[in-house]
Amino acid sequence: MPAGLPRPSMGVMNLQGGEKRFKLSRIAASDALSFFVKHYWIVSWDCTDKEPYLQHVVPNPCVNLVVEPQKTLIFGPSTRKFSYPIHGKGVVFGVKFKPGGFYPFLNQPVSTLLDHPLEVQNILDLSGPELEREMLSLGTEQEMAAVMDRLLLSKLPDPDEQVLLVNRIIDFIAGEREVSKVDQVCEHVGMHIRKLQRLFDQYVGISPKWVIRLYRLQNAAETMDRRLPVDLARLAMELGYHDQPHFSKDFKAVVGCTPEEYRRSVEES
Repeated sequence: MPAGLPRPSMGVMNLQGGEKRFKLSRIAASDALSFFVKHYWIVSWDCTDKEPYLQHVVPNPCVNLVVEPQKTLIFGPSTRKFSYPIHGKGVVFGVKFKPGGFYPFLNQPVSTLLDHPLEVQNILDLSGPELEREMLSLGTEQEMAAVMDRLLLSKLPDPDEQVLLVNRIIDFIAGEREVSKVDQVCEHVGMHIRKLQRLFDQYVGISPKWVIRLYRLQNAAETMDRRLPVDLARLAMELGYHDQPHFSKDFKAVVGCTPEEYRRSVEES
C-alpha cells in the first residue's frame, strides 16, 4: 500500500481513532484455504484504567467465525451495525470468510444464519469453550492462525465455482461507487434479478439490495474517516443517491446517527 494512505477499514468505523485503543491485525489463511477465507483478524487491547470505548462496524457480506471468551459462534452477514465494547484487557480471533465462501462448509442457505448464529461444533470437531481454551491462551497471533488453519483444513470442502461468481459480483458492487440499484448489477453480470436474489440468499445470506447499501455506507464512512472537508450533498450524489435526505436516512438507519453527527464524532476522536 502506498505510504500515507490509510489501510482499508473493511467496515470498521473510524479505524484510525479506534486503533488508539486497540490493535487490529489481519493474517492470511493458508493457500489451501484462500479460496474460501478472506483473512483471519485479531483484535487485542489493554485498556486497564481507561474509559470504555465502543467500536462500531458496518457489516460486510461475509460470514465470521469469532473466537471470544464465552461467546464463540459463527455469525452470518447482518444488515445492522455491530458495536463492541472495548474495556479491560482482552483478545478476539476471527475468521472472515469470503462472500459465499462459507456455503461449501455449511451446505444450506447462508440466509439461515441471519440473526441465528451457529455453534462452531456444527462445522469443526470441537465446541466453543474447547476452541477458546486451545486458541486464546497461545502466545502469538501466528500460533492462533496456525491452529485455525489446521482445524479448517481438516474440514476442507471442494471448491465451488459459484463462490467465484459471487465474488466477481460483489467486487463489482464494492468497486463501483455509483452502483446503487440491483438492476445495474443484473445488467453487468447478465443475470435475471430473481436468479441473482436466489444466488445471494443461498451463498451470501443477505439480498443484493442490502449488499449495495452496506458498501455505499462504508464508502461514505471511509470518506469521512479521512478527516478532510466533505460536501455531504455531493458525496450522496457520488454514491448514487438522488438526494441528501435519502442518503442521510439510510446512513442513520444502519449506523445509528446522521452523516453530520458521524463526521463530528470522527473529528473529535
